[in-house]
Amino acid sequence: MDSSREYDWSKKSILIADDELHNYIILEKAMKKTGIKIFHAENGEQAVKLFKENPDISVILMDIRMPEMGGLEATKFIRSVNRNIPIIAFTAFALSDDEAIALEFGCDDYISKPVRPDYLLKKINEHLTK
Repeated sequence: MDSSREYDWSKKSILIADDELHNYIILEKAMKKTGIKIFHAENGEQAVKLFKENPDISVILMDIRMPEMGGLEATKFIRSVNRNIPIIAFTAFALSDDEAIALEFGCDDYISKPVRPDYLLKKINEHLTK
């Protein structure tokens, strides 16, 4: 079943901050049918820059471990500007305390990689419809 057909996010946008191009391509493919506008950052500095340039972004999917500036540092900066935007930590290196640390830094949710596309879309939808 293609769960992306269930969602109409044509008036929404997402910032995907992930330094692994392979991960981004999978995410982009999973979200294509939702109609969501996608911004891609390869590191935390780019994520902050894209967020500053596009303050109406609806949700952020933030990899924790990235070059230049990590996801937690980027989240902390974005939170200083916008307390309400949903930020979902998204990491492949799931350590036992990663979730608690991500939430402490201001993330609203936490998903570990790899993730099933239908689960990811469901989690994003929860934050877009709050």
